[in-house]
Amino acid sequence: MGLELKNLYDDFRDADTIKAYAKIIAEDAKKLTHPINIMEVCGGHTHTIMKYGVLQLLPSSIRFVHGPGCPVCIMPKERIDHAYVLSRQPNVILVTLGDMIKVPGSNGSLQDARSKGADVRFVYSPLDCLKIAQENPDKTVIFFAIGFETTTPMTAALLDTVIAQNIPNILLHVNHVTVPAPMRALISDEACIIDAFLGPSHVSVISGSKIYEEFPRDWHKPVVVSGFEPVDVMQSISMIVKQFIEGRCELEVEYKRAVTREGNLKAQALNDKYFRQVDFRWRGLGDIPQSGMGLRDEYDRYNAEKIYDAILPKEEINDHKLCICGDILKGKASPPQCSIFGTACKPSTPVGSCMVSSEGACSAYYKYGNLV
Repeated sequence: MGLELKNLYDDFRDADTIKAYAKIIAEDAKKLTHPINIMEVCGGHTHTIMKYGVLQLLPSSIRFVHGPGCPVCIMPKERIDHAYVLSRQPNVILVTLGDMIKVPGSNGSLQDARSKGADVRFVYSPLDCLKIAQENPDKTVIFFAIGFETTTPMTAALLDTVIAQNIPNILLHVNHVTVPAPMRALISDEACIIDAFLGPSHVSVISGSKIYEEFPRDWHKPVVVSGFEPVDVMQSISMIVKQFIEGRCELEVEYKRAVTREGNLKAQALNDKYFRQVDFRWRGLGDIPQSGMGLRDEYDRYNAEKIYDAILPKEEINDHKLCICGDILKGKASPPQCSIFGTACKPSTPVGSCMVSSEGACSAYYKYGNLV
């Protein structure tokens, strides 16, 4: 019998293993001196927690705080407006990843722009831009790049290929961000309730676990780098609970099958070649210094944000006054606390980005919280 993809993750979704971890956690939690608030930084973890009923398996002393680790959720409206304006330019094909085309800006979404005649396409890989550019030599392909450390190397690889092959009609609008910067911003807030973090493993596959070393060392917050399958998450929660009852505060890696301390050095070198750290405004979190990755000045000729600077809106735009995506991304509120959750704001009519994105916390609660 041949090996199928599902054979690779079946064991990580095994119900008996999940229940066994639930018992271990429940027994260990009896020794806790206070409840633990664990922030799962990434929206992928949020969906695993909701989809597999992890919340229902844990004692009340283990609580989750949903974090800002969804690249679509954290995109401020003014950046979406950039994409909208660019897509409406003559002879431009605007390309981006997945859910980004559905997020509403102040003038509408990229999906709306497409309905008005704009050529907007979504791709699964930035390298798909190469084929689009080749098939449309009389048009400019602008890749609206989003994502954390996980997707940044793919954008760097695209630019590397564009330069190597001297492709004249591809530009980049870069919106890449990093994970440690918002974690630092959140725990610097005096109202912070976070006791520990689940670190996203795919980020550490690229950047290494070393990017989280400062949190136990300087901020006294344990971090466990966790995989995304339910057994991964349960094991990671168990590791965090054991740290508290044993009086430890450490960085640990649950996802050892792919994460090393140093990460993917080749990908990091490619990132460093084309990008530098820049300030970035996060939806709901505001300006976070050195939290974004921008193109280095020597690559200005590929920078759509500079080439089209004269027509791009500069004004900062606040969210809808009834939307609490900002508080959700800060871990200060959960989706059901929003007055328009599941009513005015649904996946079919999203008001906030946390409902639009497939990784958003509101989307997870709506999809798996008995509302559909």
